[in-house]
Amino acid sequence: MQKLLLPLIVLAAIAGVIVGNHYFGESPNSNKSGVYIDPPGGDFTLDSNQGKVSLSDYDGRVRMLYFGYTFCPDVCPGSLQRIGAAFKKLSPEELTKVQGMLISVDPDRDTLQKLEDYTKYFHPQIVGVTGTKAEIDEIAKRYDVEYRKAEGSTPESYLVDHTGYIFVLDKKGKIRDYLPHAVKIERAVQVIRTLINE
Repeated sequence: MQKLLLPLIVLAAIAGVIVGNHYFGESPNSNKSGVYIDPPGGDFTLDSNQGKVSLSDYDGRVRMLYFGYTFCPDVCPGSLQRIGAAFKKLSPEELTKVQGMLISVDPDRDTLQKLEDYTKYFHPQIVGVTGTKAEIDEIAKRYDVEYRKAEGSTPESYLVDHTGYIFVLDKKGKIRDYLPHAVKIERAVQVIRTLINE
């Protein structure tokens, strides 16, 4: 019996690593060429509390995108805190060349006002946006992001499992890096400054 348990434990551990890397890993692929081709990413337009916002509105700036939601208990606030902390280490001139964006994957609960209040808490240079589920699904597919309501959730109170890395886009909107949700702030600042100076 014990001989059978060891292979099962090993397989369970491997499965856990695969699932964890899929949702919270540092990079969705290993081909770090400097400019990512897959996933394609690309422009989109969603709603903010101040009106329609397109990714291309921030062309000329380094952009940090995060797919999450305001009711997230741990990973989302941690990620946004790191984006905000990285922005606070930039000079006033550098700050004019960056933009953060939270794309809500929970449009049923995340109102536009709630998104604005939530993102501004971390940094005024982060905007919160959302849209219909169909719109979010289409964008998530292009960015290779997965999300789903957790099983056993109630209609009023539920968690959303979602991909947890931060996309870093250059001034032309190309995906250039993926940062883990627990990225060191110094690393995030380094990535931002490298792209600002390109």
